[in-house]
Amino acid sequence: MSPVELLRSSSLSDSVPYAYASRVGELVLTAGACPLDDAGEVVAPGDVTAQATRVMANLVTALADAGCRLEDVARTTVYVASSDRADLVAAWEVVRAAFGDHDAPSTLLGVALLGYPDQLVEVEAIAARR
Repeated sequence: MSPVELLRSSSLSDSVPYAYASRVGELVLTAGACPLDDAGEVVAPGDVTAQATRVMANLVTALADAGCRLEDVARTTVYVASSDRADLVAAWEVVRAAFGDHDAPSTLLGVALLGYPDQLVEVEAIAARR
C-alpha cells in the first residue's frame, strides 16, 4: 500500500484530471488551486482580483476536504500569468487577506502562462493536519 493518499474533492469540479491534494502522514500538498467554477470553467477572464478570490475559495475547500484550514498551511506558491507587477500585487493582496494573521512563507511568481485558457492566478499550498 502506498504511503501517498490521493484526495479528490466532491465539493469542487470533477472535470479536473488530477487529485486536488495528496496526504502523506499528516502532510497535505495541494494541487494548484485554480479559478474554476463548479462546471470547471475559468471565472472572470482578465480579472486578476476576481480570479484570486475564487482561487482562495477553492483552496479553502480543497484544504477542508483534506482535513486542514488556512491556519494549517506551512507554505504557498502564488502564480500570476502576467509580467505586470501590479497584477502580482493585486493577486497577492487577495491571498494575504485570506490568510489574515497567518503569514506563512510564500513565493509570488509572474509566469508566462497557466494551464487553463484565460487563467491568470493559481495558488498551491503545503499544510500539516492537526
